[in-house]
Amino acid sequence: MVADSPFVSDVPAAQALDAWRDACAATGCPPRLEVVRVPVAHAVGRVTAEPVWAQRSSPAFDASGMDGIAVRAADTIGAAETTPVLLRDFAVVDTGDPLPEGYDAVVMREHVHRVGEAAEVRAAVPPYQHVRSIGEDIAAAELLLPAGHRLRPVDVAAAAAAGAVELAVRRAPVVVVVPTGDEIRPIGTEPAPGEILDTNSLMLAAQARELGCEARVTPIVADDPAVIMQTLQEATAEADLVVLVAGSSAGRDDYTARVVAKAGTLAVHGVAVRPGHPVVLGAVDATPVLGAPGYPVSAALTFDIFAAPLLAALEGAAPRERPTATARLARKLASNVGMDDWVRVRLGRVGGDVVATPLPRGAGVLTSLVRADGLLVVPAGLEGHHAGEQVRVELLRGLGEIGRTIVAIGSHDLVLDVAASALRADDPLVTLAGSNVGSLGGLVALRDGLCHLAGSHLLDPATGEYTLPYVDKILGVDDVAVVRLVHRDQGLIVAPGNPLGLAGIEDLAREGVRYVNRQRGAGTRALLDHELATRGLDPAQVDGYTREEHTHLAVAAAIAAGRADAGLGILAAARAFGLDFVPVAREPYDLVLRAETLDEPLLAPLWELLARPAFREEVEALGGYSCAETGRRIR
Repeated sequence: MVADSPFVSDVPAAQALDAWRDACAATGCPPRLEVVRVPVAHAVGRVTAEPVWAQRSSPAFDASGMDGIAVRAADTIGAAETTPVLLRDFAVVDTGDPLPEGYDAVVMREHVHRVGEAAEVRAAVPPYQHVRSIGEDIAAAELLLPAGHRLRPVDVAAAAAAGAVELAVRRAPVVVVVPTGDEIRPIGTEPAPGEILDTNSLMLAAQARELGCEARVTPIVADDPAVIMQTLQEATAEADLVVLVAGSSAGRDDYTARVVAKAGTLAVHGVAVRPGHPVVLGAVDATPVLGAPGYPVSAALTFDIFAAPLLAALEGAAPRERPTATARLARKLASNVGMDDWVRVRLGRVGGDVVATPLPRGAGVLTSLVRADGLLVVPAGLEGHHAGEQVRVELLRGLGEIGRTIVAIGSHDLVLDVAASALRADDPLVTLAGSNVGSLGGLVALRDGLCHLAGSHLLDPATGEYTLPYVDKILGVDDVAVVRLVHRDQGLIVAPGNPLGLAGIEDLAREGVRYVNRQRGAGTRALLDHELATRGLDPAQVDGYTREEHTHLAVAAAIAAGRADAGLGILAAARAFGLDFVPVAREPYDLVLRAETLDEPLLAPLWELLARPAFREEVEALGGYSCAETGRRIR
């Protein structure tokens, strides 16, 4: 083990990568992979190990660039529409034919008028018009490709045109993924409580293959240091990189760092990156070893941050870099100082700006990567960013796709998820990207130009009206359109069979009833506060009033898991988890937008979808929804 190796520390990512490289060099890890010669047809994706020099010119002769006739340019002098020239000395040629001896230009076939055996031209041509000169594309002996170049389809085609049959490249890196953990089960089995499917290995091996590596996954290894060490040493015998999955933290059954230290060299244990802090970097038997955290987002990002550049270096290539764009942040983003914070974001173009909406940030929320359009790195020295601030984002989707994204911010509702799926099925280039910040947050985002649509169901206790009073307060009465999405049933989501016999809101104040609430600014929370007030109940009487979730599904999940007894939410969320439902109110859920955007082409597919009978039937089949007014403009 290297003296003074950081252990469960906060090493900056760049410093950690340097320490890993130094440890690999010190323990004899090869700096480059072996050189192999492969046929040009099999070379795409590989990295050139030596320069590629042209062995011949392309074209190798003066060739016709068009179908037509080969002529002597001097014979066409004076040709014009009013003074055509009649040629009897010419040769018919097709594209790619060698230029016949004695001719120095080509006239396109459509510009030739045949007069018997002669050819009439009505415009003079300069020498070498439509002629591809020898070496126009590639000249013999020129440098075609440098060493360290990752070969693309166009590269191998050019190499073949220049006479190459085989190319010297670095062989594909071999990555062996070793899943560990007593609780891990193979994909395809039914996990019992406390067990987890081995999705990390599937993901990491696929990430390696996406980089052009050969990847293999070992059988799952139990939390036994001796067995982990044996599997690790067997893996190093065939791998250029070994990835140990899980066991990298400081728990009782986390052995990765100890095993790496005992079997070889531990370079780093703990980096200033979130998610991904407890990563392990070391070397065993002259093979780099990465201990990836068990949380899936941490595992995926640490592979990108550490494994990808190391594998590129083994091939002698530059790491692959994603394109970037500047975006406005849709809401305030807090971050811990001292950690590079990798935040997953949804992206869309609102007005002339790209807008970035942060996704859930938990290290175990793999869907945050599934839904992400980009990655925003908040540097370790910042406490975060304010809403509306300009930030730099690494793109996971192209700007063209992002430009066809409908950005919806506000209250959560399953109908928006159904709509997003239907829109994508109709047109793969159309995306409806939602961010659940509550009704009030959505209206503020619309006011600040950070979304196209704000989903709202805010109840105004003073008037009994939904949404419109808040639209007037926040957005004003002008230039705002409000479109009815659905009416929906709100009620208490409870365990199957309603074991506590809850009959209504007043029962939330009973002793022993654990409640799970929605976040501040959510319409559902406003409804609860109104219902409590009408009954003369103080929120402090509700056990769990301060415990918050951001979606109806999250509330239902908490109840299904037994962490709470009740929560206010929609019937469809209760049904999704097989829970019971005590009705409280039927409310409208509306889409608020700027009136001038109502007829924009971007939103047209959504309005067409809302008018579709099949879509309305699908929504009402979820339970607790009425589409009687769906798509109607109420302001």
